[in-house]
Amino acid sequence: MHEGHEDLPAGTEAVGRAVLDAALKVHRAFGPGLLESAYEACLAHELERRGHKVDRQLALPVVFENIRLDMGYRIDLLVDDVVVVEVKATEDLARVHDAQLLTYLRLSSRRLGYLINFNVPLLKQGIRRKIL
Repeated sequence: MHEGHEDLPAGTEAVGRAVLDAALKVHRAFGPGLLESAYEACLAHELERRGHKVDRQLALPVVFENIRLDMGYRIDLLVDDVVVVEVKATEDLARVHDAQLLTYLRLSSRRLGYLINFNVPLLKQGIRRKIL
């Protein structure tokens, strides 16, 4: 995933590892089958419990010609102001989910994002990491 990209700061990588570790704990506790909102709340709680700052459902405006337009975009979780997390609980991840995460990274000027689908038997099957 690093082709053509500079290395991320160590702090950003550490936050990314914390996100994955917390997601694994949540998935071990519940497995597949919950609503997306439940996974999001549990993941946010676990990250906060570990001392991370978590913004939930963060509004993300589109800026066009110096005008901020609220288009309804919302980042599920922004962790420590550096890692974007998009939580899913769907049968399969689609290209549109990847595009959504990349859009959120671009609009928020963040470099690291995770698309995490909790509706899988093994969590590693539901994780996609994106770097800008």
